[in-house]
Amino acid sequence: MIAIDYQDRRPIYEQIADYYEMLIIKGVLAPDEKIPSVRQMAQELSINPNTIQKAYTVLEKEGYIYTVKGRGNFVSGDQSALAEQKRNVWKSKMRECLKEGRELGVGRASCIRLVDEICGGEEQ
Repeated sequence: MIAIDYQDRRPIYEQIADYYEMLIIKGVLAPDEKIPSVRQMAQELSINPNTIQKAYTVLEKEGYIYTVKGRGNFVSGDQSALAEQKRNVWKSKMRECLKEGRELGVGRASCIRLVDEICGGEEQ
């Protein structure tokens, strides 16, 4: 069940889309698995169906799901490519963040300590 955070500055449709992106990338949702209908999801979350439709439109546009007319929405089959795409977006954000840190005088050692703190020093 999706937990909507009303304190989050992101719109609700983005929170829903991000939630489904992670489920798909992590393999929790299998390729070609049917996801809940717009109406069903709207009832479960007690939000406007247009909000759900907007989230599903974003997911479809980004290649995470596909629609079969009259049957519903299904998980895309190319999860490894989607995961790679998401990692590339993350790397780009990380580069921007590190550039900003450098401009603020944050040194390499501080960055490495922070990464170790967040990742627990694990290698991958």
